[in-house]
Amino acid sequence: MFGIDITVLAVAVLVAIAAAALAYGVLYSRIESEKKAEGRLRRVSASETDRASVKAARDRVNEMSKRRKSVQDSLKELEKKQQEKSAKTAPSMKGRLMQADLRISLTQFYVFSALFGFVALFFVLLAGAGPWIALGVGLIAAAGLPRWTVGFLVKRRCMKFLNEFPNALDVMVRSIKSGLPLNDALRLIASDGQEPVKTEFRRVVESQQVGLNVPEACARMIQSVPLPEVNFFAIVIAIQAQAGGNLSEALSNLSKVLRERKKMKAKVSALSMEAKASAAIIGALPFIVSLLVYLTSPDYMMVLFTDPRGHIIMGASAVWMSIGILVMRNMINFDI
Repeated sequence: MFGIDITVLAVAVLVAIAAAALAYGVLYSRIESEKKAEGRLRRVSASETDRASVKAARDRVNEMSKRRKSVQDSLKELEKKQQEKSAKTAPSMKGRLMQADLRISLTQFYVFSALFGFVALFFVLLAGAGPWIALGVGLIAAAGLPRWTVGFLVKRRCMKFLNEFPNALDVMVRSIKSGLPLNDALRLIASDGQEPVKTEFRRVVESQQVGLNVPEACARMIQSVPLPEVNFFAIVIAIQAQAGGNLSEALSNLSKVLRERKKMKAKVSALSMEAKASAAIIGALPFIVSLLVYLTSPDYMMVLFTDPRGHIIMGASAVWMSIGILVMRNMINFDI
């Protein structure tokens, strides 16, 4: 009985295996075709997805390149216009007085220059110098020294503006991020800022009140503050007005750039300080030696002032000293 059961069981198993093998053999081609079809469908769908993602990425790149090209074209156009405007309208003496923030008219400046030259000529004549020397000193005092003073005041005011300008930009960034429009941010600096930034932004606000828009009013700031940093600010405002974008981020980046430029200028100044000290000593040494010789032996030095050959020697020495000072100045000054 046990042997019969095992035989029947073995036959049943063999029959089941044979049936399964027969079914697999019959359905094999259909199963494989379905697998291949399913694989092709997956590949097609994956390729379509990849094609769509590639197309979207390409569209994003094209859009960014178009936007970048538009911004670059706008930047080049603005720079070209400002360069042409600067070349055509060189700063006059009246503009220099405005840049120095001097509350005098052009007529008052020329009257003061003439009086200063006359006083210098009078004192040189009292000192016993010849009329030609006195006339030369008077012309230099009338035409050179007042203009140099105005230039010094302009440079000092520009340095004060440059020290405070990044802080004003940070205030504008925080104001814009808090929801204030650009006009209100400008008015905030014009009312609560530090001088001379406060005065310049007040002029921008007053220009808007007479009909100018914000980019035009900011572009006029460079007339009273001749700095490349002000030009950067005007370009940022103009590009944002034309192409749009995140103004707070642009102004924040500009503030960082200005601070980095300031650090670089301080580093270059520190590295070139030794050369500047050497140039100052070399430039002052002939005058110091001449003064000491005059104090010890006046008759030895007075020959240069009384003899015509001494006048020629002094004139040639002044020319060569001026050339040497200019060469040393160009060697130790760096534009950043």
